[in-house]
Amino acid sequence: MFKVIKQSLLAAGVAGALYGGQAALAHHSFEAEFDANTHGEFSGVVTEVRFSNPHVRYRIDVTQPDGTVENWELQFGSVTSLRQQNWDKDTIQIGDTLNVEGQLGRNGAKKLYIQGGTLGDGTAFGSVARAQSDAPAPQNNRNVVNADPNKNYGYGQQNPAFPFDITGPWRKSYKFRVTVDDLEPKPTPYTAEGQSQRDANDKYDDPALRCIALGLPRIFGNPYNMDIYDAGDHYLFLYVEHNSPRRIWMDGRTPPADTAPSSNGYSVGRWEDANTLVIETTHLLPGWLDGSGLPMSGDGTRTEERYVFSADHLSADATMTIFDPLYSEPLLRVRGMAREDNLNVGEQDSCDPAGYYSDLLEAGLLEEYLKPQ
Repeated sequence: MFKVIKQSLLAAGVAGALYGGQAALAHHSFEAEFDANTHGEFSGVVTEVRFSNPHVRYRIDVTQPDGTVENWELQFGSVTSLRQQNWDKDTIQIGDTLNVEGQLGRNGAKKLYIQGGTLGDGTAFGSVARAQSDAPAPQNNRNVVNADPNKNYGYGQQNPAFPFDITGPWRKSYKFRVTVDDLEPKPTPYTAEGQSQRDANDKYDDPALRCIALGLPRIFGNPYNMDIYDAGDHYLFLYVEHNSPRRIWMDGRTPPADTAPSSNGYSVGRWEDANTLVIETTHLLPGWLDGSGLPMSGDGTRTEERYVFSADHLSADATMTIFDPLYSEPLLRVRGMAREDNLNVGEQDSCDPAGYYSDLLEAGLLEEYLKPQ
């Protein structure tokens, strides 16, 4: 049985509707695929499980009032974010009867972004679980630093060349914002070429859907944890996102003449003062600045990151300024990172682009996107 109800979002919004924000942790734009102002509820039998990045997907057979059966796609956030909620590949299995609610796909697509529901054993989750509970909705504490100022969170001896030890794990969900339409100023100051490229970008062009490493500047804005290692002449930033390493050279060198562009570019850092680490990056590949399709030139792109650490060294306010010829003035992204007890940086599950190509096939676009560029 299926019903669609037009309604405004609850005060918590899409990002807060399931487990404190799975939509917020999505790689690409929720708005590109789903209409936040719709609400769908239905029951059906699970026919397919794809527990893989970049998005967990299920397919479900829904029987209509006239007896016909429609097959719908259900989407969650990433495997990485769901595992943090003790959700695994066996939580929903083929053959389970599932009751779900959430936001519907745009343009009549048979898709639902799950905000809550009831599992086959009757266990409620997300918005449905909260509706059945008298307990208050969980509070968002991602901006709270849960760390001990008397504890050493680093990995070893303090490097005398640096003011303090920044090695060890960092929680990047601290002061997180969705990396979609988050850049300032507004309105976006496109040049004519920048506007033309933005207008040409389609949701299917998002590198994240094809499991291509996002690199800078998007990886700066994502909420997944990272490790920092001190290698003497450089810091090594190891991001959970795509298990991606990044070197920040700290010995004053400049990029060699034959430096090839890459997803994370070539980064050179310096301590500006006792609490401020500055990192400049060049030699980036072309791509997207965010999940909505803001273009990045690559060749002409330069970023400057500033990490201003708190006096106790347990958190940092982080900003990234993006200089790119597709925009008439610099763009700014604001984030943060924090220490936390028992923080597990871990490793991201592998990414499977099968869902992306299935979407292309269903939309009749597979042949077009498989053409040599």
